[in-house]
Amino acid sequence: MVLHQGKAQRTERKPGTNPLHAGANPALAAEFTMPHERLRDDSLPPDAAVQLVRDELMLDGNARLNLATFVTTWMEPQARDLMAECVDKNMIDKDEYPQTAELERRCVNILADLWHAPDPADIMGCSTTGSSEACMLAGMALKRRWSKLGRSGKPNLVMGVNVQVCWEKFCAYWEVEPRLVPMAGERFHLSAEEAVKLCDENTIGVVAILGSTFDGSYEPVAEIAAALDELQARTGWDIPMHVDGASGAMIAPFLDEDLEWDFRLPRVASINTSGHKYGLVYPGVGWVVWRNKAALPSELVFNVNYLGGDMPTFALNFSRPGAEVAAQYYTFVRLGREGFRAVQQASRDVATQLSAAIAEMGPFELLTRGDQLPVFAFTTRSDVTGFDVFDVSRKLRERGWLVPAYPFPENRTDLAVLRIVVRNGFTHDLAGLLLADLARALPELQRQAGPQHDRATSTAFHH
Repeated sequence: MVLHQGKAQRTERKPGTNPLHAGANPALAAEFTMPHERLRDDSLPPDAAVQLVRDELMLDGNARLNLATFVTTWMEPQARDLMAECVDKNMIDKDEYPQTAELERRCVNILADLWHAPDPADIMGCSTTGSSEACMLAGMALKRRWSKLGRSGKPNLVMGVNVQVCWEKFCAYWEVEPRLVPMAGERFHLSAEEAVKLCDENTIGVVAILGSTFDGSYEPVAEIAAALDELQARTGWDIPMHVDGASGAMIAPFLDEDLEWDFRLPRVASINTSGHKYGLVYPGVGWVVWRNKAALPSELVFNVNYLGGDMPTFALNFSRPGAEVAAQYYTFVRLGREGFRAVQQASRDVATQLSAAIAEMGPFELLTRGDQLPVFAFTTRSDVTGFDVFDVSRKLRERGWLVPAYPFPENRTDLAVLRIVVRNGFTHDLAGLLLADLARALPELQRQAGPQHDRATSTAFHH
């Protein structure tokens, strides 16, 4: 989570709020000040308190118009009701809430089936608070397996520079050397050739991303696995792979069924996904599955009493609500395979048609089309000098659209793009409104003498 610092000096704030929020005594509103650094001595009625907080939250952006985030921003009312009923259930209390634990087990089995686990009875898996925790757990398993080999060097992890920041955190927290393959030319993610170049006997694993957050493209998982097979034949180094399928692991099983990226590849030891992304559940829930028990060292697993027996657990977090797990199971029950296929195909259709329409406008050039993840990146053409992607992002924000603009990492910092994430609920109609607002903004942007935005202050989006 974001770290916050306290303020050195307190500023005096004038009291006073909406008199109609003060309940039976409107005059009390004149003396009320929202707490910033310390609690007030008195209490407020619940209706007054919730309205005061809601007033401040109006300053947030509209989540449905947030085309930066991969996180689910809409669920059915029935799902929201179910989550409200389960929010007080603590996931870690398996013996008090055995059926919630059973739903978690079913979800793990369903995912293992979607990802073609060779022996469903031999898999290991669990829910997490999101893909970041899932990646940490997978990384810990990779490092522990490597440590049993008795190697003396410093462990390293090979991945593309486009990985989500959680992998860099894992390396920093668990003292693993991150070996990041930089972007080069028109290659914006990891390739088999570049991955193998960085591997040695101390490589604990290679991370491949099924859906880069930078541009929505799949990394060539099967090609990387084949290259690692060849490397093992030459050197004897048996280097496992982890597939970070935060988004793509809930897209490919339904839309790209012939694509081999999962446990069909013997080199793949573990896979994670975010239930709260294209798993279609509100945050936060993630999942991680290991192809078999051998891929998860037993000493990392703790046992808790469950219905008179032992239940193995593996987690960084402890207490968390069961609501998201219940919602994930609801989504599996509600949609089934064909329902998921329809929902994900609708998102991909919107993405590909929207990207094509943007390309036809003239000033823009596509990097990706949204035909893998329903996510695409585009930039301004080289002959456009009056504005840049940061100006476009600023103009769209004036109409409520949150479309991130950011530079690519080292070796391609010269390239800055806009990225649009299409999620369930972002319809063709909404896409048409976005196109209309973009077309409306272009004449003003084209009258500029040059870019107006300070690129140095821009923030990349990696979520």
